[in-house]
Amino acid sequence: SRRMTEFADFPMARHVADYPSHRELKTYFRDFARHFDLYRHFRFNAEVTACEPLGEAGEGWRITWRDSEGREHAERFAGLLIANGTLSTPNMPEFSGNFAGELIHSSAYRTASQFDGKRVLIIGAGNSGCDIAVDAIHHGISCDLSMRRGYYFVPKYIFGKPADTLGGAIRLPMALKRIVDQTILKWFVGDPQKYGFPKPDYRLYESHPVVNSLVIYHAGHGDIRIRPDVERFDGHTVHFRDGTRADFDMVLAATGYKLDYPFIDNRLLNWQGDAPHLYLNCMHPERDDLFVLGMVEASGLGWQGRHEQAEMVVRYIKGLREDSAAALALKARKASGFSRATGGMAYIDLPRMAYYVDKATYRKAVGEWIARLGGQRP
Repeated sequence: SRRMTEFADFPMARHVADYPSHRELKTYFRDFARHFDLYRHFRFNAEVTACEPLGEAGEGWRITWRDSEGREHAERFAGLLIANGTLSTPNMPEFSGNFAGELIHSSAYRTASQFDGKRVLIIGAGNSGCDIAVDAIHHGISCDLSMRRGYYFVPKYIFGKPADTLGGAIRLPMALKRIVDQTILKWFVGDPQKYGFPKPDYRLYESHPVVNSLVIYHAGHGDIRIRPDVERFDGHTVHFRDGTRADFDMVLAATGYKLDYPFIDNRLLNWQGDAPHLYLNCMHPERDDLFVLGMVEASGLGWQGRHEQAEMVVRYIKGLREDSAAALALKARKASGFSRATGGMAYIDLPRMAYYVDKATYRKAVGEWIARLGGQRP
């Protein structure tokens, strides 16, 4: 929602909707950049192609980039902060067989008119998949939703307020929080299984919930058909793992994104398993001239949580220059070993969960370092 998304030092205008449109967010970002005089720091139409250390930590980096005319340039910088996000490289599964219709990833979805006059299959029922499915219901001839696993569905409004604004004042033990929140979901959502949705094989908050009030509504009205995982394609026919099949004109894969930093050697990022192992998801254990910003996900973390991450990094860099005791303490802590701020949560074993954290645990740790480094604790 607006309240949990906006930056604390630059609130959104009061007339902005509870759940802002992409047009409102575009205006907000531009206003933010103008307010903080950021435009003069941006270099537009510049694609970074390589980031190479010039030696040991502190000896600088050679950054190679390509301009809009295809010419390559190389420059030297003292440090490197990577902030290209986690949603840049589509995760397109390899399907058995060939589909004769239109097959796209959700990253190529722009307007609901793409569904006009088509029998549509959405593969993947995360937040994007469910939002896009609702669009397809109103524009396509039919809409089916293929799900590999079950999800917990959270309505956008609870007791008349945006769902993500509730429950933050008092931090409950996770076991008690699950009981309370599952009771609320039972009241407001009911049992999605009676509409054909599979039952989750994990506990609430062990994966990202789906925040959507309409997909359950449409399933209850028969506007959408829930399907199991896809087995194979055969022309316009899609075969599902339960033995059923159906014909479609368009398949949209809402299958997420790969964590990808193609311009730098993964070994430089201390990459292990499905993600870099960085202290608080941003700090290299050995190098003080390399940081990754935004590689963090949590239910309800919002942009503010990432803003706090950036503030911690900037205050750390400033503290190192001043040789402050707090910066030296943080330097020692990040070098002492990797641990995720999970708050004891056992997240499901998926690549997209490799950089997932518990919001309260993460923000508390980041906030404590901000305070020690001379800032105001969030």
